[in-house]
Amino acid sequence: MARRIDFYDDPDAPAPNSLVPSVNVIVTNEAGDLLMIRRTDNDNWAVPGGAIDLGESIPQAAVRETLEETGITCEITGLVGTYSDPRHVILYTSNGEARQEFSIVLTARAVSGQPTPSDESREVRWVPRDQVTELQMDRSMRMRIEQYLTGTGLPHIG
Repeated sequence: MARRIDFYDDPDAPAPNSLVPSVNVIVTNEAGDLLMIRRTDNDNWAVPGGAIDLGESIPQAAVRETLEETGITCEITGLVGTYSDPRHVILYTSNGEARQEFSIVLTARAVSGQPTPSDESREVRWVPRDQVTELQMDRSMRMRIEQYLTGTGLPHIG
């Protein structure tokens, strides 16, 4: 099975060979719960997201990725921040791609649909805000979610 392996400031990390603009989406429901997926490629919990396709805007990619991975249609409401730390390298074992992190994190509200797993998500569920950080996740995803939860109102730029 193809795997995703995250490295952070690790001397054993492969040298990056790509930089792909991507988007992550922190989607909330009326109760304030966060939409979380359990990824199929590393078994970690994360918010939905993925690469921005050619011909697509950032919000279009965010809505598409959320629907594909979760079955939820969302409406974009804001910006959490930008994340481009070159010390974070993501290895995709399926093709040897070693990607330098480049992600834009948006906020959204759910407008329709039911949490539904996909090829990329083995589990999809609404998680109460005070329980999200208890889930197993990569340090970079945890940092993004914590920055949202403690929100200063200013986007993170990093």
